[in-house]
Order: sequence, then structure tokens, then C-alpha cells
Amino acid sequence: MAKSKEAEEKTKKPRWRRIVGLVARTSAALLGALVFVAVLSGWTGFGHRATGERLARMERSPAWKNGHFENPEPLVNDFSLSMSAMFHPSPDSSPQQRLEVPKLSPHTWDEPPKAGLRVTWFGHASTLVEIDGIRVLTDPMWSHRPSPISWVGPERWFDPPIALADLPPIDAVVISHDHYDHLDYGSIVAMRDWKTPFIVPLGVGAHLAYWGIPEERIIELDWWERTRIGNAEIVCTPSRHASGRTLLDRDSKLWGSYAIVGPTHRVFFSGDTGLHRAMRDIGERLGPFDLTMLEVGQYHQAWPDWHMGPEQAVEAHRRVRGKTLLPIHWGLVSLAPHSWTEPIERVTAEAARTETRIVTPKLAEPLEIGGNEKTSQWWPKLDVHTGKEDPIVSRHAD
Repeated sequence: MAKSKEAEEKTKKPRWRRIVGLVARTSAALLGALVFVAVLSGWTGFGHRATGERLARMERSPAWKNGHFENPEPLVNDFSLSMSAMFHPSPDSSPQQRLEVPKLSPHTWDEPPKAGLRVTWFGHASTLVEIDGIRVLTDPMWSHRPSPISWVGPERWFDPPIALADLPPIDAVVISHDHYDHLDYGSIVAMRDWKTPFIVPLGVGAHLAYWGIPEERIIELDWWERTRIGNAEIVCTPSRHASGRTLLDRDSKLWGSYAIVGPTHRVFFSGDTGLHRAMRDIGERLGPFDLTMLEVGQYHQAWPDWHMGPEQAVEAHRRVRGKTLLPIHWGLVSLAPHSWTEPIERVTAEAARTETRIVTPKLAEPLEIGGNEKTSQWWPKLDVHTGKEDPIVSRHAD
């Protein structure tokens, strides 16, 4: 009996190990509970899968291969470099203070644009385009965070300058793809009772229908398909990106860019994209464009095929046969490690080098496009990397 007790004492774990084990189990349980709460709170915002005829139509698309959508040019992401970037952001990846953006009156757009084309940039990819008598809202992101969970994710740098309900009547809402910074659940729900149609790439309508948008207001397009809004046509054009709102639905919905073709003016909206070959086709078939709204921010060498960066945006502008370039996809949230002003500094430098006409309106400042636009630098001067120091080069894009 004595030997048995002695052996038992020897097999007992030291007290510190028992404490460490208890802490580890408790931490795991708390983490599991936190994940469960996060998933539960964001469940509706995650969206919904496509089924039935919607799925059947997706499967008939030339871009649907091996059970999902694919780009003609492959996407490459350097995971180890991405992780390194995540832990080494610029100290100025977000403004040191919240940006001061003036509030807009609901009467801001009462007078139509004199030249027939006006754009208001609300930050990131959200714009209001007034073209030849119609109004098109692109990728509205009015929520506090681009996230399905209200308390997780990067915060926007300023409050929306106007409530969605105070915007003028909108003829069409255009969505480029279903990532959270472009398809914002809170914004969609706020527009649920509008009469406005939503124009989206194939499959994205499944999210909208799940969130209460009537099917008759959902127009889903494949690349090169078009729909008429008033006296204009909106054409879904190819882009080089991806889709997905969870770990389980990668590339299950299509992504796209758009050409808005009016009787007098033409506008190109890139959505998210790496540089790609079909941009030349877009320019030849639908250009020239009076205005291109091209993404210039949220880039890194770890994902050069996903986002084209500032210098390649100028090349994209040339490929689609643009006249005036409006840089977008910056100025609202930090989704990449670069300085928040770096995209605009680099794209204006490249535009000057290549003698490309560029406009840099203040946030929420309506700007008429007619060839005589006057804009100035309104952002602070910060230390940034140049295109030579940190080139972003999309592969297979020649």
C-alpha cells in the first residue's frame, strides 16, 4: 500500500503544470465561445449560397469551371509575405486623426450637372455617378466597418457625410463583387424598401434575396452582358479578382467591373481588379470613356494579381481608353499595410509622368467632368514608398 501511494505521488503533475493546463483549457473554451458568438452575430451578414435556376445559370457561364468561377489569368497570393505585411504596417496606414468630411445636404444634387456628367466620391469604391440623366450608386459602404460583425474589423475614418435615405432618387445600384468592403450588408438592408434595381454579377443576387431584396429588383449579369437603365446601358465587364464571404464559399459568386454607356457620356468602374488582358477588349468594345474610376489602393507585393496598385491603374486607364481618371479604393478604411496617402501620391506622380489627366476631388465633393476640372491636393504630406521602391506588377497581364 505504501509503495502504491509513493508511485501515485510521483505520477502527479507539478502544481504549475496543472495551473497551465487549466489556463489553456479555459482560454480555449473562451476562444471557442467568442468564435461562436461572432459567427452567430454575423450569420445573416455572411449571405447565402446560390441554388436552383440561379445556380444553373451560373454553371452555364464560360467563367464557371470546376465548380467555381475562375479568372482567365491565375491569381497568386504569397501567404508568408502576406502574414509579414500584416504584422509590419506603416505607422500611417490610418490617419492619426479622424478625417473631417463636411455633411452633405439632401439638396446637393438638385441641379443636374451642366455638362451631363458628375461624380461624387464617398471614399473607397462608393460613388454617385450622374450621367446623361440617370444616377448610379456604386458599391455603397455606409457601415462603420466592412465586416459582417459590427464589433470586428477595420473602422472607417469618418462618418458617412449623408444618410442613404437622404440621397436623391437612385436609378441603379451597382455591386462589383461580394467582399465586405463592396457588398455591405448594413447598406443593402437600409435600401431594402427602395424601388431601385440592383445590378450584380452572377450569383450575388442570392445574398440580396436572402437579405430581403425582391427578386424583381435584382439584375444578375455575366461578363459582357448588359441591361438598360433609362436611356443608358450598364455592361458587366471582366475583372481579375475573387469572391467569398466565408471560408467555405471562395469564388462561388462572380466578380466584375462595369461600363455605364449613356447616349453622350461613358464611365468605367473597375471594382476590385488586378491588371488583366481583357481591359484592352473593354476599351475597344465600349470605350473611349469620359471617366474611369479605378482602384489604386489596398495593394501589396504579396497579392499583385488581386489589386493593381497606383502605377498599373494608370496603365489600365490607357488600356480601356479613358480620358479622365478618378482614383478610388482608398480614403476610407485600412485594408493593406501601406500609408493611407501612398496610393494617391503614387498615382498622381505616375499620371504626371505619363501626362494622364487625373482628378482628385475632396471626399464627398461633387465634381463635374468636362475636361476643365480643377482639383488640388487635400491630403497631408507623409512619408510613402514610391513605385520604384515598391513596384506592384500583376503577372500574366501583358
